Amino acid sequence: MKQKILFKIMFLWFLLIIIPLPLIHDGYDASAGSDPFITARQQMIKNDLKARDIDDPAVLKAMEQVKRHLFVERSQWSAAYEDHPLPIGAGQTISQPYIAALMTQSLRLKKHDTVLEIGTGSGYQTAVLAELVSRVYSIEIIKTLADRADALLKSMGYRNIKIKAGDGYRGWEEYAPFDAIIITCAAGRIPPPLIRQLKEGGRIILPLGDSLFSQKLVLGIKRGDTLEMKTITGVRFVPMVGESEKSTGR
Repeated sequence: MKQKILFKIMFLWFLLIIIPLPLIHDGYDASAGSDPFITARQQMIKNDLKARDIDDPAVLKAMEQVKRHLFVERSQWSAAYEDHPLPIGAGQTISQPYIAALMTQSLRLKKHDTVLEIGTGSGYQTAVLAELVSRVYSIEIIKTLADRADALLKSMGYRNIKIKAGDGYRGWEEYAPFDAIIITCAAGRIPPPLIRQLKEGGRIILPLGDSLFSQKLVLGIKRGDTLEMKTITGVRFVPMVGESEKSTGR
């Protein structure tokens, strides 16, 4: 009897060794080949990105690689690949896929670039950037969101992202200058410290405007001490808070 029990224990142990348990993220089987949203993500790429003006192969690949549903609540998973914003808590939203891709593509990023992101949010845009560049530094003013995004991105294996909780108005001087800066919240004007932290020829993209109904997505290229500006399209983003509010009198 003892020998039979010992044999069963050894057999079960053998099974555990040769059949690894799947990786689980919030109840989601993250092991290789297990992605119930792969078709939805491919449809998003085809219908909402390629069918419009997103044609950078590297950006399209990054958007296909990053699993947007993991950056929203499980109750939102069924809508994760629809082309509209979704709530992420604390009164904030995750940008629609097209706008995330458009902002990324407009920056014309290179593999060796270092990028500063203002407004980490859920970490979705951060992950897209990290697929494309050498290093991403991201600042989020809401600590609960910063901590959650940091933990999630680390669990996904990203090692080229550094996140801190704080006011992004003054940038991150320690790691400046940056090849590109992306601001994912609307500002009444571009914070001067961010302009100073851009490299010559560096790019900055943000929604510019005080009102929810009068925002424009703009791209600036640094030429000396000034920015050469270009308007891309109309947008709606949550406002930048903190020191930015004081500087614009909001």
